[in-house]
Amino acid sequence: MQKKGETMGRFRFSRRMEQFGDEIFASLNTRRLELEKSGRKIYNLSVGTPDFPVSQELMDTLSLEAQNPDNWKYALRDTDEMLEAVVSYYRRRFSVSLEKDMIASCYGSQDGIGHIALALCDEGDTVLLPTPCYPVFIAGSKMAMTDIYYYPMREENGFLPDVDSIPEDVARRAKYMILSLPSNPMGSVGTPELYQKIIEFASKYDILIIHDNAYSDIIWGGEGRSFLSYPGAMDVGVEFFSLSKSFNLTGARISFLVGRSDIVKAFRTLRTQIDFGMFLPLQKVAVKALSSDLDRVKEQCELYRERSLALCDGLNAIGWKTRYSDGSMFVWVKIPESYKGGSFDFVLELMERAGVVCTPGSSFGPLGEGYVRFALVLPLERIREAIARIEECGILG
Repeated sequence: MQKKGETMGRFRFSRRMEQFGDEIFASLNTRRLELEKSGRKIYNLSVGTPDFPVSQELMDTLSLEAQNPDNWKYALRDTDEMLEAVVSYYRRRFSVSLEKDMIASCYGSQDGIGHIALALCDEGDTVLLPTPCYPVFIAGSKMAMTDIYYYPMREENGFLPDVDSIPEDVARRAKYMILSLPSNPMGSVGTPELYQKIIEFASKYDILIIHDNAYSDIIWGGEGRSFLSYPGAMDVGVEFFSLSKSFNLTGARISFLVGRSDIVKAFRTLRTQIDFGMFLPLQKVAVKALSSDLDRVKEQCELYRERSLALCDGLNAIGWKTRYSDGSMFVWVKIPESYKGGSFDFVLELMERAGVVCTPGSSFGPLGEGYVRFALVLPLERIREAIARIEECGILG
């Protein structure tokens, strides 16, 4: 007889599960909590969750709409009000004209990117992913059982994609290419010339571009744009647009896929098979955020810039050579030359010795090893304290 807690000997999990290890953020968080319980002071710069407050207006909207019993039913669809708010926002913010059939909601860009390959690819199709890249780019492609070709984002090229380096036979096979600029984890920012080159590449080889546009409001020295604002992009691409970082709504999970209507339709069809639509009070929050004044968003961008400079200046000052970020809420740093282990071991040792938590580059794909990522989610004084702890702990040699 099977005892409680035992598994059936003949049970076998799917082959796709063999591709995934432990989720790195969960593993780091477990050890962080243990250290905090022991009384250690911890500087958590690992997960990209904004520490800025949600506006009172958005919190009040959620509270008010949650008092309406009708809002607790299945939504079943994106409301016209929310779709129109996205259309208006894209016109106002990016000078991009959308129709409502070019928009579909999802529970965060991570959820959307994690599932879209299921609507686009058959097993064995080739897809192009950046490396380093955010882990869900890899996970979503693996869940669809695709063949992944990693195009490099190297430091000598400013951590930007070089489509000329992609072999022609690979390009001819490729179904889609994921692009993410400003990039997570490197903080690199694209140029109009680069976008045009990528659009020409996609058009030549009939490749769909999937752009992750999570950080368009966190760019120094200019204003972030939508991929769809570039000539020809609407013919070859879609992008995921999120309210998480601009409006500090990470836990609310409000994002949209926008762009080519045939791709959006396929994605929407997939979504109807696995959920019943976004919670109606959250749709009201989205409407309120998208129609709000953007001065606060711009002020936050300046605060992120100040944090980025403080972290980079501080690390360079204590002898840890650091490249300055051009945007996003992250700083990508090469492991000190004096350290002989890998990025995961370095992160664990840094947490134990200094109480500073960052993310190992190995979790961001094949070219991530040798780096760590810091998230700009602490105020300036805490960032400076963290730098002091790093210097004092002696890990830099």
